[in-house]
Amino acid sequence: MTAADPSLPGRVAIVTGASRGLGLEMALEMAAAGMKVVLTGSRPGGALDEAVAKAAAVGGEGNVLGVVADVRSYAACEAVVADTVARFGRVDVLVNNAGVGMRLISERFNVEPTRFWEAAPDAWKSIIDTNVTGAFNMARAAVPGMVARGSGKVINVSTSDQTMVRKGYSPYGPSKAALEAASRVWAQDLEGTGVTVNVYLPGGAADTDLLPTGPGKKGADGNLLPPSIMRRAILWLCSDASNDQTGGRYIARLWDETLPAEEAAAGARSAHIDKPQIM
Repeated sequence: MTAADPSLPGRVAIVTGASRGLGLEMALEMAAAGMKVVLTGSRPGGALDEAVAKAAAVGGEGNVLGVVADVRSYAACEAVVADTVARFGRVDVLVNNAGVGMRLISERFNVEPTRFWEAAPDAWKSIIDTNVTGAFNMARAAVPGMVARGSGKVINVSTSDQTMVRKGYSPYGPSKAALEAASRVWAQDLEGTGVTVNVYLPGGAADTDLLPTGPGKKGADGNLLPPSIMRRAILWLCSDASNDQTGGRYIARLWDETLPAEEAAAGARSAHIDKPQIM
């Protein structure tokens, strides 16, 4: 999928948590494809300003907007949607990427797992409020307009299956399991409206701020993916080519860029399971 796809130029997307990492890479790919992109960050400052400048450099200053918003606040999410509509007229795509990880629980979580009863309640709550409720807040604010227009795409950024149930990764892993379950429900709720909901994930630990810094930075499996891996499928997910796909789960690592988009999507899509099994 490239900028030549006729459905992408002018399409309006909100990418939460776009100051850096996965969100920034997806926002840059969208901007380069001619989309109008709203980048959100939880706090004002250099990171968000720099991200907006990078997106403007590839997509044009008039096609990019930066908004400070803490997705834990529904009012803030409503304001993001209102600002987007005021600037660009509508919201076509919502990418729920904003998230916080286990570093709120412990800076050594990846080498010394914190047992759930040792986690600070405030840190636990912040992770759930951002990763689960934050995605709901943004979707709750953006989806009614999509339904009214009869089209739209919600893309929820998740994590690998193993992370969801890995020892010492609570509540980050369970928060993403909750987001995927919610995504499946939302996709069913939206059947027949023209609005789709899909899950997108790197397919392994990515080199982002969710992991502690240092010379030994790596995921639990010993590997580390570049954040840019999220560029692979994002345009297809945003485009009309994916209009008939909803309730799906797509893994960036498995997206073969040498294949036509339809074949690449089939290879990157997780098999559908009628009855999800956790235990």
